Amino acid sequence: MDRAFLDFLAYIASEKGLAVNTVKAYRSDLILFFSHQKITDPTSVTEQDVIAFLSHLKESRYAASSICRILVALKVFFRFLTKEKLILADPTLYLETPKLWQLIPEVLTLQEVEALLKAPDPSIRSGARDRALLEVLYASGLRVSELCSLNVLDVDDQVVRVRGKGGKERIVPIGKVAIAAIDAYLGTFCQKEEEKKHAPLFTTDKGKRIDRTFVWKQIKRYAKTAGITKKISPHTLRHSFATHLLENGADLRVIQEMLGHASVSTTDRYTHISQQHLTRAFDAFHPRP
Repeated sequence: MDRAFLDFLAYIASEKGLAVNTVKAYRSDLILFFSHQKITDPTSVTEQDVIAFLSHLKESRYAASSICRILVALKVFFRFLTKEKLILADPTLYLETPKLWQLIPEVLTLQEVEALLKAPDPSIRSGARDRALLEVLYASGLRVSELCSLNVLDVDDQVVRVRGKGGKERIVPIGKVAIAAIDAYLGTFCQKEEEKKHAPLFTTDKGKRIDRTFVWKQIKRYAKTAGITKKISPHTLRHSFATHLLENGADLRVIQEMLGHASVSTTDRYTHISQQHLTRAFDAFHPRP
């Protein structure tokens, strides 16, 4: 592996203090770029190489958010090479990241959310579990990784204790309907010994902690059952949670806290303001509506 590549990984891990998972993601994205473009010397990369790679990602139907993340990794890497004077010109300098509107995923309507949440059959264990996990995702706006890491004792009657990015913990309010779904799942289908301190809240039929792939597959399955034709993922429920709060008058900084974002600008990226919300704000506050 090229020495500049290894130096870059050490730089973002030690000097920039990026989380281990972030460093791994950067490494993976860069390896994907160099292997696809069949480039062994980072100093020989041109702007056209990067554009060709991004076009390949788009043609391969990568999500806009994934393309944006990969481009950010490339920009940070080549900025580092420029700073270290290993290259004369940054090939990504004039490549802008995708616009905000391109990154906004699908948002479910309230009717679609209701249909999705009602799709699992709560009379069987898998259905009760899936009803509960869908309710928690929409009621709290958790990342799918945060949902999978929940333990039984992380949830009480009003809040859920979440372990977020970088190992940070936060407390998020959770609605009564979601709590009722969890209680129905645990009370009917789970044994008391499962309620130990570190027992996972949601498990597969074989008793293993669920993972993000499992959640993704279940959401796809229930979206089809509910007749939802939009392309959705676990993140769709997180985004719908934030958008619906915003549309009903919640402060952006409150949403920021609930989503676990370090900066409100990140929240702004996840929570587009609907035309209806803008119109209400205009009517309410403009001196001459």
